[in-house]
Amino acid sequence: LAGSQKITNTDWHSKLNKAAHHTSDYNSTQMILRRGQAFAITLNFQTTVQPEDNFTFIASTGPSPAESQQTKAVFHLSEDAANGWSATQEHCEPGCMSLIIVSPANAIIGRYKLKIRIVSGNKTSSALLGQFVLLFNPWCPNDDVYMADEKERQEYVLNDSGIIFQGKEKRIQQEAWNYGQVSTENRKKRVSQRINSTPCSEMQDVVSFNILKNQQRRHLAHLNFHVWNESWFTRRDLGSFYDGWQVLDATPQEKSKGIYRCGPASIRAIKEGDVNLDYDSSFVFAAVNADCVTWIQHSNKRKERIYSNTRKIGKCISTKAVGTNTRVDVTDNYKYPEGSSKERQVYKKALKLLDVKSTGRRKKVTKPRRRFPVTRRQNMTTTTQKPTVSGKLKLDAPPVIGQDILLTLALQNLTADFKTIKVKLKALAVLYTRRPKAEILQWSRSVQLGSEEVKEISFKISYSQYKNALLDDRKILVIAVCEARQGASLLVEKDIVLQDPFLTIEVLGPTVVHKATKVLVTFTNPLSEVVTDCVLRAEGSGLLKEQLNINVARMAPMETSTAEFEIIPYRSGIRQLQVDLACISFPNIKGFVMLDVAPAQ
Repeated sequence: LAGSQKITNTDWHSKLNKAAHHTSDYNSTQMILRRGQAFAITLNFQTTVQPEDNFTFIASTGPSPAESQQTKAVFHLSEDAANGWSATQEHCEPGCMSLIIVSPANAIIGRYKLKIRIVSGNKTSSALLGQFVLLFNPWCPNDDVYMADEKERQEYVLNDSGIIFQGKEKRIQQEAWNYGQVSTENRKKRVSQRINSTPCSEMQDVVSFNILKNQQRRHLAHLNFHVWNESWFTRRDLGSFYDGWQVLDATPQEKSKGIYRCGPASIRAIKEGDVNLDYDSSFVFAAVNADCVTWIQHSNKRKERIYSNTRKIGKCISTKAVGTNTRVDVTDNYKYPEGSSKERQVYKKALKLLDVKSTGRRKKVTKPRRRFPVTRRQNMTTTTQKPTVSGKLKLDAPPVIGQDILLTLALQNLTADFKTIKVKLKALAVLYTRRPKAEILQWSRSVQLGSEEVKEISFKISYSQYKNALLDDRKILVIAVCEARQGASLLVEKDIVLQDPFLTIEVLGPTVVHKATKVLVTFTNPLSEVVTDCVLRAEGSGLLKEQLNINVARMAPMETSTAEFEIIPYRSGIRQLQVDLACISFPNIKGFVMLDVAPAQ
């Protein structure tokens, strides 16, 4: 195209634009921008730009871009489109043109190509100016994910590490979580851990995330705890009342319209009992409000309903505090106080919207109800009697991996009559869903109890019994069924989460960007036997550019060892260093420390 304009170079002003768009921390050579915000580029031409030259820009994303799908935009220089893409000339010199380009606040996020078409006289030329990734923009007031509080933006958008709270209601533990969102090698594999069924690019930083933990959630499974995400955005489909945090569960327990997915469900809708609203609000409502009903299945296949607990579900819903690692209980965001008049009012409203009686059965059935065979119905009983004995399982010492677990079963006769109690006890290695994976211990015995007498039965689960059964969740469930000739059966349960042996991390000096600092890790073999082929692993965004692995060839029984390594921080600010000892002989032993990295001097 003789005589046509030819671009020799495009300057994307990477450092300037990334800083303005809060994407400087991304470990990527790509240009990463946020929608609804201006960015600068400079075009260098082979010849002088003429006043009559005409410039048209084409921004496109996806495999088949189309203007009708908002995946393609065609716009001209000097256009100031109020609701669309625009390009304006900042200044122009011979052979050089500086431009300001603005994407709309509702632009589709994804990986874009930016092309230019130039008409100079009767000649037309085209060129690819480059590619960029466009993200949601919590800093833009017109974006659906706008978040007004800067401290919350720092926490939910820019923070690259967090905390998972897990365990039991009375013993909630912290565990470090490296999001890896600014690390290119981790971005693809980690995005599925945080979002589900949401159209987005492979970039993880798409919306503001809040990581929620429900310490006692039970639906079809009995979960000690469950993790889901909250995402912050407006709900134009529901109305402004339902804006804000929305539940998205990347590990859903049931299918939604034939697919394993859950959300987004408005937290306001869940709290107010608006279970008819999209998406999956009824499921999340049940997850934090359902009753916990306990049954015993006897050896003769008879099922006996023991009790129903209306207060056990949806307790200690937790998340990390803004700016600190403190646990924040957000249960009140999901429901009104248990037993309050407002809580009962919302519960009844939800049942009415679901067309369900207070018994939990639907009033209207669209197809004939499948009836249980008579024999099966006869084998399902709901007891109206109360147990004539009480019981409790107690730990005699904190349970630590590698050591025997010492327990006591305490039984008390609640009557003045002599009783013979048949006790059947089992211990099982379970997942956090309480799904049993292996039987560890089983015994049965008869216990004689006089009038209002209390007896204690001490027993242990030895390390040799559980060492080959224990899973990464480190959970053991102990169940005792106590039966008397008169009165209902008694079920006594104990959830045990084994504690890690200690692992300490000591940073031997100040942490400064581009300055080497030594780290000393001290750890102990928790077992009374030799272990081999262990690996000490360390990682930390802004501290180590890739995971560090240190082989620990051999550790004697109960031996305490140390390992020393070096970190060279490459980003300033508060950073999380995570260390764990991995070994096939026991679940990983984990630890973390927070470091305040000073800027380069």
